[in-house]
Amino acid sequence: MAADALSTWPGNGTRALCPVDSAFAQRFLPAVYLTVIPLGLLGNGLGLWHLCTGPRDGARQPLSLLVGNLGLADLLYVSTLPFLVSYYRQGRVWIFGQPWCRITRSLFHVNLYASIGFLTCISIHRYLGIVHPLKVRGRCRGAASSVWLSVAVWLWVIAQIAPDLAFSKADGNRTECHDTTGQEHLHVYLPYTFAVTVTGFVIPFLIIIGCYCHVVFVLCRNDSVDASLRRRSIGLVILVMVLFSICFLPYHIFRNLNLFFRWRPPGSCTQASKDVYVSYQVTRGLASLNSALNPLLYVITSKDWRSRVRSISQSARQCLRPPFRSKTSGQAAEEKRNDILCKGEASNEL
Repeated sequence: MAADALSTWPGNGTRALCPVDSAFAQRFLPAVYLTVIPLGLLGNGLGLWHLCTGPRDGARQPLSLLVGNLGLADLLYVSTLPFLVSYYRQGRVWIFGQPWCRITRSLFHVNLYASIGFLTCISIHRYLGIVHPLKVRGRCRGAASSVWLSVAVWLWVIAQIAPDLAFSKADGNRTECHDTTGQEHLHVYLPYTFAVTVTGFVIPFLIIIGCYCHVVFVLCRNDSVDASLRRRSIGLVILVMVLFSICFLPYHIFRNLNLFFRWRPPGSCTQASKDVYVSYQVTRGLASLNSALNPLLYVITSKDWRSRVRSISQSARQCLRPPFRSKTSGQAAEEKRNDILCKGEASNEL
């Protein structure tokens, strides 16, 4: 393509070109990124703010620490999207230098596999809490276990993605910023991508399916489970399955198919290869949506999220009430009490 614009196959000392609809990505991906940027910044920003300003005991809960790390990974990735929007809107002209190109493209995979890793840890934590509550009581309640688990996830993700930094993302003119690598490195990049797919996606996905099948079985047979916990657990199962079905599974299928079609010998430029390329661009956009959907985990896993947001909104409405209406003495006294309440709650929230 090298990786985005044209699909190229070497053979017999020549390079055969397979033209694809590269203009589609230039229209589709910026639209998706411009949707993800505000949703990802607002959702993850509010979620992390809630964890940092909420009760200390809640912020130190193992599940809260894992969700917070997931939000941090999303914010890290969303911060690179304006550069990619500029790249596609300028007709695939990268003006920010090749080192930043490699970092930007790698941060997409860091976010992708960090999201999968932390979702797996969250799923295992919920599985242990429901299926084996007595065995894990006292062992997984402290923050230390989640801190060490978060560090392990980050180290594992970095170890998987670090080799990607070694592959060139530029073309011959060094004006493009491809998401994979050039054709000359494809014979090494293809097995590397396949290995990361297995370790970073397939194995965690199988673990999550096993955990949630057992969780659903226990919830259906055990009526003694707390109603709130049951509701949050079912919501978590649905959200994680949606994320994997929409964001992660299609992307890994079509990324490997696209690389496979590029790796095939000359003469393999078929309509199927062109369709796979377009589908791959669509799944890249869908994979980016996980940064906009992940903030829903704050709502599902938090006990006091909705009540906290409700109290903040009520305080804001009271503080922003129009001051230019005629007031009775009773209304003035009531407004004075509201002002004191606003100031007190504002200091508590900050």
